[in-house]
Amino acid sequence: MRSKLTRLFLLSLALGTHSVHAQHKLSGNTKMEWFNNAKLGIFIHWGIYSVDGISESWAFFNNYINHDNYMKQLNGFTASQYQPAAWVQLIKNSGAKYAVITTKHHDGVSLWNSKAEKATTIPANSSAHKDVLTPFVQELKKSGLKTGLYFSLPDWSHPYYDINTRTRKRYELKDDPERWQNFVTYYQAQLKELSSQYQPDLLWFDGDWEHSSAEWRAPETLENLKKINPDIIINSRLNQHGDYETPEQGIPVIPPQSKSWELCYTMNDSWGYQPFDKNYKTPNMLVRTLADVISMGGNLLLDIGPKADGTLPEEQVEILKSLGRWTSKHSEAIYGTRKGLPFENYKGKSAVSGNRKSVFLYLEEAKDFDKIYGLTTKPVYAKIVGDKTSGLTFDWNAGTVTLDLSKVNFDRDVTVVQLQFDDPVAVSNNMTKEKHSLSELLENKNSKQAIYTIAGELHAGNDIFNHSGLTYDGMDMKIQTTKTNPETLRWISKHAEALFETGTGLPAGHYSGMSALSKDRQTLYLFIEGTPTGPVALKGIKNNIARVRIAGEGSIINHKIYNKLYWSQTPGIIYIDVPKERLDKSMTVIAILLDKPIELYREEVGAIESNL
Repeated sequence: MRSKLTRLFLLSLALGTHSVHAQHKLSGNTKMEWFNNAKLGIFIHWGIYSVDGISESWAFFNNYINHDNYMKQLNGFTASQYQPAAWVQLIKNSGAKYAVITTKHHDGVSLWNSKAEKATTIPANSSAHKDVLTPFVQELKKSGLKTGLYFSLPDWSHPYYDINTRTRKRYELKDDPERWQNFVTYYQAQLKELSSQYQPDLLWFDGDWEHSSAEWRAPETLENLKKINPDIIINSRLNQHGDYETPEQGIPVIPPQSKSWELCYTMNDSWGYQPFDKNYKTPNMLVRTLADVISMGGNLLLDIGPKADGTLPEEQVEILKSLGRWTSKHSEAIYGTRKGLPFENYKGKSAVSGNRKSVFLYLEEAKDFDKIYGLTTKPVYAKIVGDKTSGLTFDWNAGTVTLDLSKVNFDRDVTVVQLQFDDPVAVSNNMTKEKHSLSELLENKNSKQAIYTIAGELHAGNDIFNHSGLTYDGMDMKIQTTKTNPETLRWISKHAEALFETGTGLPAGHYSGMSALSKDRQTLYLFIEGTPTGPVALKGIKNNIARVRIAGEGSIINHKIYNKLYWSQTPGIIYIDVPKERLDKSMTVIAILLDKPIELYREEVGAIESNL
């Protein structure tokens, strides 16, 4: 009997593998329209792990707590203050267009009254004694928000699943294929319940790395789901059977290749509620993260972790309210937008409207002007989104747009400029930028414009100071001073170390602005325009940072790294606090000393498959 079952098991694996390649070609684009337009969703990690405030599922998997003690949290999960309508209203007010809730994490505890064999559920096994999923989904549907259901493929508590903890397995699949088939039947039954009862718009799978597509029977699972809902959207964690990519925690440097993608991201360092994790990003950081993701053409799925009684941490509520302030003010520059202008054309964050007749620029600083290069379509007007009182004018000259921002009322987080066109916007990849000589720039009466151009030339690798008389320390310079603007010369002297024999700056994605590298590539110089609304952000730097200082005046300043997992090669995001009282009135330069010549991370960001 066992031999026959084994042969059937291996045959099904082979058939499953064949189906993988066939199914991978079937995904359509029309069903993705709402998802691609949404831009912001809210992730909800809620389960018994919120009772003790420990890592969801991983706490026992990694043997930080034994399984029996972990499951005792069922006794403390009361949901006594749970108000699903209030949750949904807060989510909707944040500007999110969909929500994804954990129906079952890897610990196997289901929020709904699952009838699948040997299921552990909140209604039957916890102190709450009620289905907490159904009322939330009902409120979502009443609100008009799209419904997303997270579902863990692994179930480390279920007796039919092969893996129990990092160090313990129940059995090997090849030795007991019948038991494994029982598990597949169990998890597919749960998915049928979720699909039939809740008609979700999106299913968010997790944990697929523990088995192959064939072992999960992924093609069969997907076929079953589509029988109930042909337009169901699936994330990429059903072993490549999904409709969109899901980078996790690390903000991408290079946008994912998929047309549709979503960054799932925590407000602090934890998915579920952990009372001692106070390492929250500020509302400013998260508004700017949303702008960053929008500019790369993706969605942000921002996580909240409710407490065991159903209330939300105050910090998370305040962040959602701050998001709501910004999204309600700038809705036309968020929803329905697509990936922005190439970095070569605009050194900042941007997006393009669906009809490509609007370009949105996301400004993270207050400044006097901004420039776009290589526009082959002339704008017809420009405005500040969400503020009818701000004055904004622009000049268009041979493809270069110069925006006059001197009379703009800047947003406290991100100001949005809209350029409107009669025809779909087009940009040139082979733009011929005007060449500038040092003498011309020194004579420019507008020192800020001249210094901006100097920074741009250095970023592009054009050493306009070669044989100019510039010295490393700015002393005893032999630069020609006839008709020189003294303010420009002062700035050059003060920041000479960032200008003397420096090379090409960072490629697209690492920093939203211009930069340069020292000759030994161990010091990175960031050119800071105007007055930033928050800390300067830097992504994809593999190096350790020795120190950060303000160039030209010696102040050592603080930096903090978020979302760096010690065992992962994916770097965290670096935030640098620049004191406003130390900003240079023309352009500030930050010097970052690295432990060795710079190494950049430009790989795709994937799922987190470990949580030690």
